[in-house]
Parts: sequence; structure tokens; C-alpha cells
Amino acid sequence: MVVGQEADRIETGRIGTAVPERAATPPVRRRRFRRPSVPDLAVAAAYTALAVLVLSGQWRDTDHGYLIKSGQDQTMWEWFFAETAHAVAHLNNPLGTNLQNFPDGVNMMANTASFGVGVPLTPVTLLFGPTVTFVLVLTLGLAGTAYAWYWLFSRELVASRAGAAVGGLFCGFAPAMISHASAHPNFVVLAALPVIAGLLIRMARRVLDGESATLGRRAREAGLLGLLVAFQIALGEEPLLIFALAFGLFAVVYYLHRPRDGWRVLRGLAPTVAGAALITVALTVIPLWWQFFGPQSYRSIDHGPMGNDLKALTQFPSESLGGVFAPGQNVAINPTEQNAYFGWPLLGLVAVTAVLLWRDRVVRAAAVVIVAFGVLSLGAQAVIGKRPTGISLPWKWIEHLPLLNTVLETRFVMAAIPAIAAILAVATTRALGYWQVALTDWRPLTWFAALALALVPLTPTVLPVVHRAATPSFFTDGTVDEYVDNGSVVIAPPPTRLDAWPLRWQIDGGFRFPLAGGYFVGPTADKKGRYGPDDRPTAALLMQAQQSGRIPAIDERVRAQAREDLRYWRADVVVLPPTPQGDVLHATLDQLLFPGRYDDGMWVWDVRGR
Repeated sequence: MVVGQEADRIETGRIGTAVPERAATPPVRRRRFRRPSVPDLAVAAAYTALAVLVLSGQWRDTDHGYLIKSGQDQTMWEWFFAETAHAVAHLNNPLGTNLQNFPDGVNMMANTASFGVGVPLTPVTLLFGPTVTFVLVLTLGLAGTAYAWYWLFSRELVASRAGAAVGGLFCGFAPAMISHASAHPNFVVLAALPVIAGLLIRMARRVLDGESATLGRRAREAGLLGLLVAFQIALGEEPLLIFALAFGLFAVVYYLHRPRDGWRVLRGLAPTVAGAALITVALTVIPLWWQFFGPQSYRSIDHGPMGNDLKALTQFPSESLGGVFAPGQNVAINPTEQNAYFGWPLLGLVAVTAVLLWRDRVVRAAAVVIVAFGVLSLGAQAVIGKRPTGISLPWKWIEHLPLLNTVLETRFVMAAIPAIAAILAVATTRALGYWQVALTDWRPLTWFAALALALVPLTPTVLPVVHRAATPSFFTDGTVDEYVDNGSVVIAPPPTRLDAWPLRWQIDGGFRFPLAGGYFVGPTADKKGRYGPDDRPTAALLMQAQQSGRIPAIDERVRAQAREDLRYWRADVVVLPPTPQGDVLHATLDQLLFPGRYDDGMWVWDVRGR
């Protein structure tokens, strides 16, 4: 990010010392485009078209299509959007619900429900369903994030829209963004982050330029910054934390050889930032209290080792041209967490460019961010090809710090995405500048050839979609209402993070009944987070029967435990849908409870009053 006289030097095209100064491009007046122009709108349209193409499989079938690589996460996010809309429509508290994990419920603030999009899009969810909301958020997230970074680069970093467009393209459609576009809207809707960065940069430039700011202007800036941060908290806190750490490191390195400028900026921005912090706290204190201290809150979550394999840095992502024609070893945590996968051509190009333009402060600071957060993303121990090396890394000593202890370390490498994009934008602008001196100059062609070799393999492919089975009529035609008074429906076995399909049945049933179990993050007895509830003995028994294909030994002690678990769940009915090992589960439940009855395609055990 660029401030002061250095910004003017960069935007004239005289960046670095890769070539003699006499060969540098002539000075160009700084262009400050305040309103979108035709080229800006063309860039936005191109980003939107690409986002629609990537998600076209889901757009073609919003009734039954399912992004297969999301695992159970699409079902979870659709449930979040649907429950948020249900809460808003019925004037209920959206921060918590007992519609799943009945009767304990779910802390929605502690589950990244993205109220920042879920609440405004309530009409879309109610009119068209949560799948439309889900794919719409992902589409606008990809395109909006790309355009927001393009806007920042074109207004604050480079004079070339083409250079800014390259940077924005990478920010919006980097491998990590495409990977998360299968499942995680909170890591796709990131457009507020470059807006926050742009506001801070403009305030810093004003300080260095010696411009005085009235109290009213400072108040407006503090209010806007506070609103933006609060909005990002409502979208996703983890990306905000990673961005704040990376932006802070960038600023430190940027001002490292001009500490007096850095100190001036710090002093000049401190009152405004402090005011913004107070506004953010005022806007978010209730939801944040609910998240950390409310019902079903937790203090930390132990994910286990979640660092990037070193091979993940240099390989091509699976959903890309490079992944199709030159696939590598599968070293990702899961298909939705391919957070690096920059490919060796791009890493090589960025490394060479950083060396050639090292004297440029933006490039130098961006390179440090890339290396620092790339190393953090490797976790506590370096791993190559799924083989531990025994080499300890910095994450080992900081992973238990507050706030950091809830982050998947693999995601830290996402901070490198805008840093790489900034280097590409600066270098592209530099290359175009040579053509202003001589159209026969060979260096721009060399740069664009290298850029194509680096980015073409990362071109995203259409995300794969499979057909999702329709919701059983038992839950949609009112039959379930005959078995539910004020208690819960217990699916055999209850839904978990490995099988969350019943959540969709509940959505299509209009949330007329709560479910035992579910897919969410909730607390254990010691207030650590875990996925799903603590398994009740009866739930574990049913899962064991399904996995083994054998009826477990059932005696009076086991039956007594089943009755206790049903009382804990406040169960009205146990429902067995068509499922693998259904005969085994049916026989198990008959022995565990009493003979069930077949109704509207389901085996049911009415346990009210028993």
C-alpha cells in the first residue's frame, strides 16, 4: 500500500532499479478515479461472468444440485441461511437456536453464520430457498472481492487499470478462493477488507502530505471504519484477524527504512482508529458477548495439525486447468481447504519479480508478507508429501495464543494472495510503461508471456455438482406433524458432521420440528469447541450398528440408557429413513424400544409418553 511521495514515484512507473533510470517510463500524472468508468464496469462484468461460470453447475440446478466437494458444508451453510431467515421472519433471536442439537441448541455467533449476508438476503431465502442464497453469496463473493481489490489497486497503487485488473483477478479467483467457493462463504465474501485497507491508506497519505483534518472529517472516517470492521465481523471474524495481522506486518516493513514517517502515520491515525474501535465495540458487543459467553459458547477449538504440506505451495489446485492436466499428490486437508496451491510457475515468477524490484517498498513489504504467512501456514512441523520432517516451525510456539488458537493454520497463507496480486499489479504496470517509451521493446512481451505461463494453469474450472435426493415426503406433506407435539425428532442415527442431510429435511419441512444432534460447533464439558454434540450412548450405538452391519448386544441396561437418552433429547418420535444398513438399524431399534410402524416411507417409533 502506497503513501506520500513514494506513491507518486511508483505511479509514474519508475519502480525499482531493474533497468537503468534513463530507460524508465516518463512521469505520468496520478489518476484518481472516484467514480466507476466504462473500463471499470467492464472489469466488474468480466469478474461477474467468470464467477457465474465457475458456479454454473449449481446455478443450473438450484433445486437438486449439490457442490460435491463441499462434503456436508453446503448443507450446513444452507441451514444457517434458512434458520437466519426463519428467525428474522418470526422475530426470533438469530444469535442462538435450538432447532438442531435440541434441547441444548446452537450458538449461531460461534458458528460463523455470516449474518452480514444472511440477514440482508432474508427475502431471497424466503422466496427462492437457501440454495439460491448460498450460490448467490458465493458468486457475488468471488466477483465482489476481485472488484474491491481492483478498485484499491487502481486508485491507490498503480496508474494502469490493466495492472490493477490482473491483481484483482488473482485476489478474487486465486486457488484458495475457488476451493472455499465450494463450501465457505465466510472465506469468499472478502470485499470489505480492501475497502478497510483503502480507507487507512488514504488517511495515512493525508497525514504524510501534511493535510489537516477537521474534527467532523475525523468523526466521519472513524464512523466509516468502525462500520466496515463491524460489518466484516458479521461476515467472518477469521479472515479479519488474518487480514489485520498481514496488513500490520506490511505497514511495519513498508515504513521500516522511514521510521519517522511510520511514527507520524501512527500518531496521526491513532485517534481515528481508537474512535473506530469504540464504534465497532458498540455495534458488536452484544453478538460478541453471545459468541464468547452466551449459551453453547466455547473458548477454543482443537483442530489438531492443520498446516499446509510443502507440496501444497507448488502444486496446481484440483479445480484448475493445471490440476486437470498436471495433477499432483493429494496433500490438502480436504477439497475445501486448498489454501495455497499457487503452482511453481507463479511462485517462481513472483520470486524473480520481487528480487528485480526489491528496492520498491510495496514489493518488499508484500514479499515479506508472502514469506511470513506462508511459513505460518505450514503449521508446527514441516511436512513434505505427508511425511513429517521433524523440523519445528514458528506456529509451534504461538498456536495456543488467544484468538490464534481458533484459526486453521493452513488459512494463514491466504494473506499472501493480495500480496502476490500487488506485486503482479506493480510489475504489469511497469511492463506497460516500457511500451510508452518504445512499442518495439521486448520486455513487456516477455513479462506477459511469463504471466500467462504462471496464471493460465490456475484458471479455475467449473465446480463439480451432483444430484441431491429429494426430501422425503414424510417431512414435507405434514405426516411428521402427527408425531411431534413439543419435543424433538430423532433421526436414526442422529445427524453429524459426516451425515447432515436431515438438516435439509428440516428446512424443507418449514422448521416445524427440532432435531436431536446436528452439524455445528459446540462446547465440550471443559468449554473447548468440537464439531457436533457429545455423542449420547444411544446415538453411538446406532452409528456402530450402521458402520458394522451387525445388531449390537442389547440388554435391559442398554434399553434403560436409551430411555434416558430419549428423555434428554425430549424426543417425540424416532425416525428411520431409507439408509445403508437400514435393516440392521430397524432390528436394533425394535429390540431397543418396541416394534415400529411404517408410515409415508419411514419407519417410526412414537415415544411420546413412554
